[in-house]
This record gives sequence, structure tokens and C-alpha cells, in this order.
Amino acid sequence: MDRKIIQTEQAPAPVGPYNQAIVASGSLMFVAGQIPLDPKTGELVGGDDVGAQTEQAIANLTAILEAGEATLSNVVKTSVFLKDMKDFAAMNAVYAKFFGEESAPARACVEVARLPKDVRVEIECIAVV
Repeated sequence: MDRKIIQTEQAPAPVGPYNQAIVASGSLMFVAGQIPLDPKTGELVGGDDVGAQTEQAIANLTAILEAGEATLSNVVKTSVFLKDMKDFAAMNAVYAKFFGEESAPARACVEVARLPKDVRVEIECIAVV
């Protein structure tokens, strides 16, 4: 199996032993979960506003996809991790701006006990490249 590591300074650097994304066998890109960090400052974006946090997490996904020569339209699966399922509607409203109904990928959305840096949302994806 061929593996190509995808890295960009336009998204936050990994904070552990993982890569931003891996392209496997030249056709599938697996993008690590993105939280609402500003890649330039390393600071959290959005305070407690899950909508603003979702927007930054998707911006980070977009930057990584672009570094791997893909776009959001290449995404076939996302996983959304929420600190509180009560945030689902606000997250979903922002998410829908980026993924239209006709081109929306398959998605899982779960509530988790805790996320890195105590953010409200983390999103990962798989894309066809």
C-alpha cells in the first residue's frame, strides 16, 4: 500500500504522534480530526460559540484537503464529535453551508465526554482524491 503524508501550515500542526492527513493507495485521503484552532496563532477560535468553532474546524479541514489537491466536494464521509448534543442544531446550520444536500457526505455525529483543549466540536473526514 502506498502512503503519502499531507502537511500544510494553513491548518494547525499536529499536537501528537499523528499527521494532518494520509493519502492511501493514491485514492483515499484520511484527514485527522480538526478542532477550532487558528493555524497562525495556535489559539482557539469562537469562544463557546459552537457555530464559530465549527466554521474554523471546517476551514482547517479545507486547508488540509487543498494541500492534498482535494476540496470539500471530494469528501465522502465525516465524523463530527460534539461536547454536547444540544449543540447539534447550531453545528448543523454551519455544516450545511459547506456541504450542500446533493453533495453532502455520509456522516456520523456523536457526543463525547471531552475533546482536546475542551473545544465544543471536532470534525474528521475521508475524501476520494
